[in-house]
Amino acid sequence: LHTPMYFFISMFGTCEIFFVSSIVPILLLNLIADMKSISFTGCFVQVCAIATFGSTECHLLAVMAFDRDLAINYPLHYSRIMRRDFCILLVVLPWALCIINALIAMFFTAGYKYCGSNELNHFMCELGPLQHVACVVPPTNRLTVTITEIYGIVLPFTVILLLYIHIITTIVRIRGEKSKRKAFSTCSSHITVASLFYGTAIIANMVPQTNNTSKYFSIIYTLVTPSVNPFIYTLRNKDVVTAFRKLKAKL
Repeated sequence: LHTPMYFFISMFGTCEIFFVSSIVPILLLNLIADMKSISFTGCFVQVCAIATFGSTECHLLAVMAFDRDLAINYPLHYSRIMRRDFCILLVVLPWALCIINALIAMFFTAGYKYCGSNELNHFMCELGPLQHVACVVPPTNRLTVTITEIYGIVLPFTVILLLYIHIITTIVRIRGEKSKRKAFSTCSSHITVASLFYGTAIIANMVPQTNNTSKYFSIIYTLVTPSVNPFIYTLRNKDVVTAFRKLKAKL
């Protein structure tokens, strides 16, 4: 459990807990208590929290991809490079940069002019829906928010994509099916988690904000995916798989 891979998984899991916690309480309040309103300040606090934890998740997924790439392509140098202090730096740096990035996004989104209806066709306060209800969006503000979104989502996605191209190229060159399967198994869980998160997030942002489909896809990547991720990573553990098979045999 002290290996870099499990360290990054634990940090990613912690970030997911914060991410879900920034959404679920207000969501339940809206659904159960039928309280459909949120204060202006509360809305932007949620924007900042979602942007911070969401973008940190994206960057941690990129860090985990880097870890897998290093393990597969440079196994002899892995232990020397992935020292404890370097692993901590790879976690702390994304957190710090994503907090700053989220604060910038929140500040410039708050600079929009909200003079019409302040009703959001969404379950939570996010950058996209807020931009949609704004009646005046200054070009500088729009550009700055777009840059923060590129840094928070697109940049880590590009890094993950490039690293996996490198990983897959290496795996294809490996001789022997057993060795290929072993190499692929080290990153299969991460590929699944990254695909689920980015797949639904990209679809949610591609669908027009006037369409109800967008907010339902947002529920998938903000609530459903974090709930499924522990099972995806747990099923890689041999002890868990063995226990699951024994339970299945008894049933």
